[in-house]
Amino acid sequence: MIALRQVALQRGTQTLLDNADVTLNNGVKAGIIGANGAGKSSLFKLLLGELAPDQGEVEMSGGQRIAHMAQEVDALDRPIIEYVLDGDLALRQAEADLLAAREAGEAHREAELHGLIETLDGYRAESRAAQLLVGLGFLQTDLTRPLSAFSGGWRMRVNLARTLFMPSDLLLLDEPTNHLDLDALLWLEQWLTRYPGTLLLISHDRDFLDAVCDHIVHMHHQTLELYRGNYSQFERTRAEKLALQQAEAAKQQARREEIERFIARFKAQATKAKQAQSRVKMLERMEDIAVAHVDSPFHFTLPAADKTSRPLLVLDQAQLGYRGKKGDGSDDNIQLDKVNVTLLPGSRIGLLGPNGAGKSTLIKSLTGELELLNGKRVPGEHLAIGYFAQHQLESLDVSSTPFVHVQRLSPTASDQEIRNFLGGFGFKGDDAFGTVANYSGGEKARLALALVAWQKPNLLLLDEPTNHLDLEMREALTQALASFEGTVILVSHDRHLLRATVDEFWKVADNRVEPFDGDLEDYRVWLKARLEESRRDSRGEKAERQNQQPSSDSREARKASRKAAAELREKLRPLKKQRDQAEKAMEKAQQELDKVEQVLADPELYTDSSRKAELTKTLGQQAEIKARLDESERQWLSAEEALETMEAELLASEETAS
Repeated sequence: MIALRQVALQRGTQTLLDNADVTLNNGVKAGIIGANGAGKSSLFKLLLGELAPDQGEVEMSGGQRIAHMAQEVDALDRPIIEYVLDGDLALRQAEADLLAAREAGEAHREAELHGLIETLDGYRAESRAAQLLVGLGFLQTDLTRPLSAFSGGWRMRVNLARTLFMPSDLLLLDEPTNHLDLDALLWLEQWLTRYPGTLLLISHDRDFLDAVCDHIVHMHHQTLELYRGNYSQFERTRAEKLALQQAEAAKQQARREEIERFIARFKAQATKAKQAQSRVKMLERMEDIAVAHVDSPFHFTLPAADKTSRPLLVLDQAQLGYRGKKGDGSDDNIQLDKVNVTLLPGSRIGLLGPNGAGKSTLIKSLTGELELLNGKRVPGEHLAIGYFAQHQLESLDVSSTPFVHVQRLSPTASDQEIRNFLGGFGFKGDDAFGTVANYSGGEKARLALALVAWQKPNLLLLDEPTNHLDLEMREALTQALASFEGTVILVSHDRHLLRATVDEFWKVADNRVEPFDGDLEDYRVWLKARLEESRRDSRGEKAERQNQQPSSDSREARKASRKAAAELREKLRPLKKQRDQAEKAMEKAQQELDKVEQVLADPELYTDSSRKAELTKTLGQQAEIKARLDESERQWLSAEEALETMEAELLASEETAS
């Protein structure tokens, strides 16, 4: 158990906690959320004993083994698999003792130590360490390379693998997804859901928190507030609380109406593509999410350029990669070949693919920053690119201020216009004149995004824009991108951002760029199949090939086809019935929802204190009806997709039978 009782904590002149109370039972998986600077990392230091509270008590169960990522990565000359194995101190000590006993000829002591190593699962240790590293994106050939051979981001992955390898009862993870791509993030998510101990997780990735956590600790106004459930449940619960606060009612309603107007406009334009429909659903859910973030300090829009071109940008038979030193093409590093891309106004594309497959290379080639090895790049007449990548944080003038950065882009803009604009990105008042050198990674990322937005692009190219951003800023960015009227190409491991922002996916893999027919769940399935195939190949196994020979008796074949077609027609009937029932249920739920929302549209419901019970009841009805509507829509989509598949099979069977 972990208990903080009446804890106060101050760092410098800033009070982080004041009479804070929270109790976490053994085995919980709790997400720690709060704005940057709220004290999340300091909370971890309290639990680790690196900080002492200024007031109150921190109580923890005795004998807990705690695993926590070290901030500094040492032993750079160690092979990475050995560095991970070093995380189990008890095992390493037992191995050293065994070697000493062997050299001393102490047979009885050797036998004892062999038993101890067996108890510590030491004979599978190297295999377990390798699984962690491969799961986080390393190749088998990487495992014996020294830590110094990898960049800072990959060293952090090694450090994460070492932390996961440590035997622990309490696991503390501070932003573990920051240096991961989507593939590694999905693997980590599954690993943590199986972790048997207590987990405290600081993260700004809402989908990650949803999948892993069963409690949320909200650090807010110098307090710790515990919510049961995952992050989405936290949002709903907090939204209901805020809805009862009269001072916020008008602001909430205005924000809700703004999102409703956008959804109505987008629905009229949406295609029947699977991902586009998925986005419609996500945007509808954002109505409720927005209420939980009504007191966020961030709210901004991304204005698009007044003029556009059709197409905006074309890559024709392009070869993408990096030129070799010889310059004659013989040693070029070709990452993507025969790339044909036509970007049209209003397109919203998410890039999926394994780490190192070329997603960032594609974006750099689209910007023109990376010269094509072959082929053509044809920009439209009115192309205006807004490009965000992590390296742009390093190009900020650290001796300057946010205000001066914007002023340099538009010398004729008024001071008030610049200050109002920067306020939406959290640089309010005198913060607009702070020195960039003193900013955190999150503040620098916000400034870099602000500079992109100020330039009014019609093509936004975003490469992992949410790194370093807290949950409130991520939500503001999600809402801004959802209503951006230009073209978006996005690389991100934030699945909530992808679902709310893009209408289609492109797969970047195996030296190709091609449309991906599916959503993120389909991509997860594709990744799993690819990994299993890779494992088979690594073991030298060959995939079975099914070469079905046509039957010599064509009459029997046609008879079988007719029978199969008849069976398919029988299966269509219950699916059609299921689809029609779901459609009727959707219509009924929508009618009920319209009536409830008419009641909620009454401003007096929020201001009349005598109607609080009515407001609470009506909000509960709204949530229950929306849940029924979502379930009916899910059933309708499932039945409709199954019908389309079976009808296609039926058509093929009938053609064969004829």
